[in-house]
Amino acid sequence: MIGFFDRLARPLLRVLDPEDAHALALKALRFAPVSRSAADDPRLAVRAFGLRFANPVGLAAGFDKHAEVPDALLRLGFGFVEVGGVTPLPQSGNPRPRLFRLDRDEAVINRFGFNSEGEAVVLARLAARADAGGIVGLNLGSNKESPDRGADYVRLIEAMAPVVSFVTVNISSPNTPGLRNLQQGTALDELLARVVEARDRVAPRAGPTPVLLKIAPDLTLSDLDDVVGVARQRKIDGMIVGNTTIGRPLWLRDQETAKEAGGLSGRPLFALSTRMLAETYVRVEGAFPLIGVGGIDSGAAALAKVRAGADLVQLYSALVFRGLGLIAEIKAALVAALDGGEAEKLSDLVGADSAAMTAENWPV
Repeated sequence: MIGFFDRLARPLLRVLDPEDAHALALKALRFAPVSRSAADDPRLAVRAFGLRFANPVGLAAGFDKHAEVPDALLRLGFGFVEVGGVTPLPQSGNPRPRLFRLDRDEAVINRFGFNSEGEAVVLARLAARADAGGIVGLNLGSNKESPDRGADYVRLIEAMAPVVSFVTVNISSPNTPGLRNLQQGTALDELLARVVEARDRVAPRAGPTPVLLKIAPDLTLSDLDDVVGVARQRKIDGMIVGNTTIGRPLWLRDQETAKEAGGLSGRPLFALSTRMLAETYVRVEGAFPLIGVGGIDSGAAALAKVRAGADLVQLYSALVFRGLGLIAEIKAALVAALDGGEAEKLSDLVGADSAAMTAENWPV
């Protein structure tokens, strides 16, 4: 049913304003009958951050910003769903238009600016489905006018930890002025110290809540050294590599739309984000798992992320161009790699190509 709907609806959604199409897709998931996908091959199961994932394919933050349809998304076959980003106070984000499709490049530019219905609304929705099962994480953001961004993350962890599987500290969105500055050494160390302390403080009532850090793909390798060093010292549970990029490859076909401000995602992000994933993997040295995200639009792309160092992967933008069938395609490709003798289990492939990738020329 959902496959038929997907094939029918995608041409319609592509002619609508991108943000209107996104809202319509959410509404469809809220009201359309979404049956549970077939059980996953047990060889796709992953243990990471103290959690067991039925498969490693997740939905990245940004699609279900306000936690409206996490359970419908899980039924589509995702191994986990990350909702948000959420901010403590409601905020409207940047003015429209703020979402742009680069159709010829299979890419998207967004400058939403953490539009959020706020902590109270999102908390109520997540609390209402807390006993439904499935792995649902929450991407945390900071209000644009906040005088203390660290306090925003602490507040959200204190409120949300009891109702989510993990939290992601997002300091890499390019659409909130000054936010990416929190990736710098001393500021990051102070932030993660506060975040981890807040997580540990609420653990008696919330249980163990993994804390992940989402970084930009635009970091210099020197900055990456510092970020990974702080993350390891503060003993966070994992990292997500990476967010959208502020860069614009010169080979983009839709150069006019590429001039729009915001973060670029989709196929053009794949090479950069995968290289940054490999660079992160060799620096982490197994201290914690990584989630690879950015430009995954096929089973081969997902497998490349795993071989670069990802225990888990996330996608979002490719669904605009490839549809919901991409979820099953990726899982089938991972199973085929195991059937083909590349490894007995998926974890054996994690990071297999990382050293070779870091020796290549930098992607342009």
